[in-house]
Amino acid sequence: MLLIGGNPKKEHIVLNPKMANRHGLVAGATGTGKTVTLQVLAEGFSKMGVPVFTADVKGDLSGVAAAAGSHPKIDERIEKIGIDNYQSHDNPVIFWDVFGKHGHPVRTTISEMGPILLANLLELNDTQEGVLHIAFDIADEQGLLLLDIKDLRSMLNWLSDNRKEIMREYGNVSPQSVAAIVRRLLVLENSGGDQFFGEPALNIQDMMRTDTSGRGLINILHSKELMLNPRIYSTFLLWLLSELFEELEEVGDPDKPRLVFFFDEAHLLFENAPKALLDRIEQVVRLIRSKGVGVFFVTQHPTDIPDDVLGQLGNRIQHALRAFTPRDFKAVKTAAETFRPNPELDAESLITQLGVGEALVSVLDEKGRPGIVQQTLICPPESRIGPLKGPERKKVFQESPVHGVYDKAIDRESAYEILLAKEQKLEERKQKEMEQAKQLREKEEKAKAAKKKASRSSSRKSNRQGVGETFLKTLARTLGSNLGKKLLRGILGSLTGSK
Repeated sequence: MLLIGGNPKKEHIVLNPKMANRHGLVAGATGTGKTVTLQVLAEGFSKMGVPVFTADVKGDLSGVAAAAGSHPKIDERIEKIGIDNYQSHDNPVIFWDVFGKHGHPVRTTISEMGPILLANLLELNDTQEGVLHIAFDIADEQGLLLLDIKDLRSMLNWLSDNRKEIMREYGNVSPQSVAAIVRRLLVLENSGGDQFFGEPALNIQDMMRTDTSGRGLINILHSKELMLNPRIYSTFLLWLLSELFEELEEVGDPDKPRLVFFFDEAHLLFENAPKALLDRIEQVVRLIRSKGVGVFFVTQHPTDIPDDVLGQLGNRIQHALRAFTPRDFKAVKTAAETFRPNPELDAESLITQLGVGEALVSVLDEKGRPGIVQQTLICPPESRIGPLKGPERKKVFQESPVHGVYDKAIDRESAYEILLAKEQKLEERKQKEMEQAKQLREKEEKAKAAKKKASRSSSRKSNRQGVGETFLKTLARTLGSNLGKKLLRGILGSLTGSK
């Protein structure tokens, strides 16, 4: 059993690990103790041998890798709850970071992300998402790997260049839609998203490890910088959840989960998400429990979670809510109504009066039935509250079981290189054809020039022969005429003379 805390009667409130894959909710206003509760749950699962994944949004969860120090407040809480076997200890931790600065780089490929999640990440409209689906389909047909952003950009440009042929089978592919997607990719690239796509891609099994003593490793995703782009953050976590769903085999209801996944700042996942994506999230949450994965959403208000998803969360830990606005009052009422009533307390009133580290808790019993809501003082964590120091974090990083596996990016041949090679070959062929055409024209022009020259030469020669012949003919006529006249006169004269 995982000890969550104790009620005013010093009765322990525990979470049955067999029910952990029925998911859960940790809610409450800022500063009410959600992070410490998450830390208590994470180290409790780790002690059971269950790996944990959680995002570290504020940067203070890294202390789970160090033992807790002595403190009067910790001693006081141990006494109030009645914990007999409290012992401070560190936990096995792997640090991850999309940007590779505070942990191992965590990457996926464009192909693994898929067009639905990518369209959500790029905030595409329906028409643009349709073009993206066409790009993925053609890439699959032609065996083109879409690993990083430059691969997808090359594929889209090829799609635009060959849209006339593609339209016969896939329908209209407008250059405007392609240009819009390419612009969105540029924005994503400038936001650091290019570091998220590439290889080596994350192997889910590396997040499902245990150490030599059998404790589950706690995977902590450094998210302070990632939170500057909430859409990248939420899409990444949803992709990771989808990968778990797709890669893990069915195990039914095991005695303890294979992995527990904490989705901090869960409201970011559902804000402005299209219905198709919400339907997919609800489906994954509903079915992933059969893969032995428990999902705990961590957020401020229960109303941040859609009802279809909220209905799947069997274990509830509700910290204090501050009611100042109509939305706050609605959240308080909703939170109170989601608990199984306890005749000894008024949940709706208590929610606004809870102190830091207190919560209303309802967990599933061994038969999967919600327990009555209990006012609970949350256990102190056995690890440090607050972040690790620089040298401590560096030591954990260097001793990581995946040290050196993901730290260097690999850029192997994929769609970009293949399409670039085809384009270069096409350009070379065009240049060759142009050169051949040029040579043919030059040859034809030389032949025409030679023929023309020969024609002019023949014409001049013909003219010269004509003048000579005319002269000779004239001369012959002249001579012939004079000689004839002389002969005639001579004859006549002779004749005349003889007379």
